[in-house]
Amino acid sequence: MTKRAFRSSRGLTGGLAFLLMGALAMVALSACGAPAYTYVADSAASTYYKVPTQWHQISQKDLNAAITAAGGSSTGAWFTAFDGNSAPSTNDGGSLGLAQPYVFAQVGQMSSTESAEISYDAMRDIWLPVTSTGQQEAASEGFPGTNFTQLRDQTITAAQGVHGVRETFQYTFSGVTDTFDEEVLTNADQTILYSLEVHCTKACYTQNQNSINTVMSSFTVGSPT
Repeated sequence: MTKRAFRSSRGLTGGLAFLLMGALAMVALSACGAPAYTYVADSAASTYYKVPTQWHQISQKDLNAAITAAGGSSTGAWFTAFDGNSAPSTNDGGSLGLAQPYVFAQVGQMSSTESAEISYDAMRDIWLPVTSTGQQEAASEGFPGTNFTQLRDQTITAAQGVHGVRETFQYTFSGVTDTFDEEVLTNADQTILYSLEVHCTKACYTQNQNSINTVMSSFTVGSPT
């Protein structure tokens, strides 16, 4: 299993791949029989998404430790992670070649400088280089990914001025192709960044595409769906 280095837009505090902590609210909606999804909410930021119940939540303690180990802070943001692996691990968040989907979500306040610099292209390049400029810069810095293939490039306009992008793309690392699906949003005045990312191998993504698309489509800023 190969480790990957998360990429962040220049000028955005601390690396947006690990924007940091806030309050977590887990909502389990009861119905006849076992629920099909776990519903996740950052109530303070009115941010919601859902994952299949068989995917396992990474404990907040382990996430805190991973953030600290990565040189981050636990101030001013909310983050959650789920692992489709039966033995969930924070290590999967920064790994490649995963046989099961790994989900990472975050909500964080941006500084005035970050707000001024955020753009659709900056959002596209937050996790890994997607734009041609981002790819060129990454290549000059020794980025090991090859055979970039873009599967989706979607601009999102939502209620109350929320806007951003959804990107789905592939990179090959050490002969193994991974698929990444990400949604990155900001509010009308570009002071808060919201993001959700799922990744695993190309074969895993194909096998779990319906579930992954449900997760990505459920990501909502404003009110739950």
